[in-house]
Amino acid sequence: MSVTILAIESSCDDTSAAVVQDGVVLSNIMAAQDVHKKYGGVIPELASRAHQQNIVPVVHGAIESAGIASKDISAIAFTRGPGLLGSLLVGTSFAKGLAISLGKPIVDVNHLQGHLLSHFIIEKGKEKELPEFPYITLLVSGGHTQIVKVKNFLEFEVIGETIDDAVGEAFDKCAKLLGLGYPGGPVVDRLASLGDPHRFRFAKPKIKDLNYSFSGIKTSLLYFLRDNLKENERFVEENLNHICASYQKHLIDILLDKLTKAYKETGIVQIALSGGVSANSELRKRVVESGHKYGWKMFVPELRYTTDNAAMIAIAGYYKYLSGHRASMDSVPVSRSADYI
Repeated sequence: MSVTILAIESSCDDTSAAVVQDGVVLSNIMAAQDVHKKYGGVIPELASRAHQQNIVPVVHGAIESAGIASKDISAIAFTRGPGLLGSLLVGTSFAKGLAISLGKPIVDVNHLQGHLLSHFIIEKGKEKELPEFPYITLLVSGGHTQIVKVKNFLEFEVIGETIDDAVGEAFDKCAKLLGLGYPGGPVVDRLASLGDPHRFRFAKPKIKDLNYSFSGIKTSLLYFLRDNLKENERFVEENLNHICASYQKHLIDILLDKLTKAYKETGIVQIALSGGVSANSELRKRVVESGHKYGWKMFVPELRYTTDNAAMIAIAGYYKYLSGHRASMDSVPVSRSADYI
């Protein structure tokens, strides 16, 4: 009998639902929230309200698009955390209610583990090469920056992580200081492609082991802009592309220095990239270049699976379901990754 997982993702500001059957994605529906752009960041209360509006049509669309009936669902997977508590509550509560009404079990999924397993998303009628265990993933997003050793579908070991800010925050901070709007990462990436990455220099952290720090480079950028604007009020306008290119280069240098160190320390040549910042074109390019240089077997996700999506939750939920895992109806959302491994 086929195993069919309906998954719900609502960790931040995207409402998503997907259906996976026997490891193959049949549908993946998303609804974004544009309301946050004018505020320069995600407003938790507005995000949870938008999830309440979007979740019914999104889930209905995923089931309809997959061509299945509700009775065909084996279990309902949902993102339990980490994320915005209000947003997670909407998805968790809906998953529980739907599961009770259908008489189906629920499977809770760690959002970060969903990103780590996104490389196992298989679309119907398409073939792709899958990573072999163990592999190392550079997980980069707005809220997290980690180097993770993926041992199997259920075992993960964080071998390096940021001690302060995430790299996605560093990109967004740059965009905010330059007046580029939100979300800033894609805009910085686009402008950087037009600039000289060697024009300006910024501070680089000296952190032991495989850990990261991005608070220093953010402060370096702030003082850099302040000092240069004192001398030339048109400095940003005249150098916008070069600032973006130079800052982005430094961020990627920091990421790749530790990723290369992780490869040398572990000897693992299967290297993957995941998370929202993995959509950055320069990061994707340079990771592939590093792969050629060091003989890595690289796995770079398709752009639509870099951001938060339910397909990755469905895949993670599918393998947890096969292992016999079932969540209790008493399960509650958790906002921090430290509370949920």
